[in-house]
Amino acid sequence: MKLKTILPVALTLSALTVNSKNMDNLNTNTSLAPAEKLELTQEWDKVFPASDKVDHRKVTFVNRYGVTLAADMYIPRNAAGQMPAIAVSGPFGAVKEQSSGLYAQQLAEQGFLTIAFDPSFTGESGGMPRRVASPDINTEDFSAAVDFLSVQPDVDAERIGILGICGWGGIAIQAAINDPRIKATVASTMYDMTRVTANGYFDADNSADKRNALRKTLAAKRTDDYRHGKYQRAGGVVDPLPDEAPQFVKDYHAYYKTPRGFHLRSGNSTDGWNSTSSLPFMNFKFFEYADELENAVLIVHGDKAHSYYFGKEAFALLKGDNKQMLTVKDATHCDLYDQLDKIPFDEIAAFYSKYL
Repeated sequence: MKLKTILPVALTLSALTVNSKNMDNLNTNTSLAPAEKLELTQEWDKVFPASDKVDHRKVTFVNRYGVTLAADMYIPRNAAGQMPAIAVSGPFGAVKEQSSGLYAQQLAEQGFLTIAFDPSFTGESGGMPRRVASPDINTEDFSAAVDFLSVQPDVDAERIGILGICGWGGIAIQAAINDPRIKATVASTMYDMTRVTANGYFDADNSADKRNALRKTLAAKRTDDYRHGKYQRAGGVVDPLPDEAPQFVKDYHAYYKTPRGFHLRSGNSTDGWNSTSSLPFMNFKFFEYADELENAVLIVHGDKAHSYYFGKEAFALLKGDNKQMLTVKDATHCDLYDQLDKIPFDEIAAFYSKYL
């Protein structure tokens, strides 16, 4: 009995001794993931004109999941010393050459160093497979942008903010809840992607039966995708528009499907997300700890936006006198994508100036 007891122990000790010889090799795997070499377009291919008040260049950085992100950096011309910085992304399914780049450039004109980045798996950023979204990885993308900005010589690491548009507005608030380095957050014309995915618009599909039916459909789609070795795309903004399309779909079409906002790398302008991308958003809930967010937040929403309820109800979850809700009169959801007479850039810049 003693031999049977001692022998496994001796073997275990021997195995530990052997394994310890490999510890040095194991410990070398703790470094940041290497940056992927990305093919970045160098010519100006934005849907908005370049400003003569800022300098522009392409940059890349790596997130904690090893995805290399591509961004446009906008620097106020003739800037000197360390500046406050802002990372911008969105709308959900868009690319940095669209609305986020416009916001970044406009805020750079007001004295902030800014980056507009493509989320993981989209646009010029890396990651495979393409066009997949994740509430976790996309939240991480904002924190990875803060990582990058924090070590730039011309950025004051104590004065970094973020700005999310549409679905990225909710993601921005979620990132700020988890990352206290983000001193000020703006959510413009925001969606809560977890809520709308699980419950439908205005919570019209908020039932276990409807969610389970959707889960079964998407699970079957996963099997079909794996069988065929490729992911089917869900389609971007519907085109041509059906006669019965609701007004907000017409507004999306007017931005993404016309020269006003069309971009070839944008999923919303072309063939959309992978059709199973919505699965994790049904199994995840934003703003669970919203009342613990100590740093400043500004939610900007149009009173004519179909998404207005997302902004109002997210704001109600926030605590503290450094939280603001700014309602833009007579503005729709897509007005705050690119309409310079509607987007309150002066108020947004003043908010960042105060809290950065």
